[in-house]
Amino acid sequence: MTAIAPQLNAVFDGFSKNVPEAIKGPINSSRASLTDFDTSGIIKVGEKMPDFKLQNAVGEEVDSASLRAKGPLVLTFYRGEWCPFCNIAISGFQKHISEFKAKGVTLVAVTPELPNGTLTMSEKHQLEFPVLTDAQNEFARKLGVVWKMPESLRPTFEKFGHNLPKRNGDDSFEVPLPATLLIDQDGIVRNVYAEPDYIKRVEPQTVLEWIEKL
Repeated sequence: MTAIAPQLNAVFDGFSKNVPEAIKGPINSSRASLTDFDTSGIIKVGEKMPDFKLQNAVGEEVDSASLRAKGPLVLTFYRGEWCPFCNIAISGFQKHISEFKAKGVTLVAVTPELPNGTLTMSEKHQLEFPVLTDAQNEFARKLGVVWKMPESLRPTFEKFGHNLPKRNGDDSFEVPLPATLLIDQDGIVRNVYAEPDYIKRVEPQTVLEWIEKL
């Protein structure tokens, strides 16, 4: 069983060793500020998940009720295709997709990126599960997992060519925490992983263990 933590750590180590301080400094500073993120508003185990209607990668509307009609639901949020840690996490879930399907669970990724970006993500990783656009993070906001990045990061994003206003269709400079939730068929949240530090991600194997306990 391949864990994603070593891959995440390797990317961060490479960043720490190779990226110039002028770029690394603002990123590390903003990441450190995530320790102040107010986690009290994050949806909790036992609460009812708000319903949603979101567009998939080809612009079709997908609603939560239809997804839950098939069985339990796993939602995993990611910041965008531009984020290397998100790419590792999403690819990790894809490697286990047959196990999720065997357990009768629908896996769904959610991001603020517009359908063009979600299609890129789907094709890039040959995803066999839907990627949905949460425009302006409206759904993520209901779950308490939205972070407004500091303005000091904007020049850094420009240097990397990450045009979030174009990718997301708004200039809020907000992204979701990389949260993952297990929702049962009645819409009740059974497990939540919502770590503000975006370098840390839940292991797909851990989520599969959640499902075993449903």
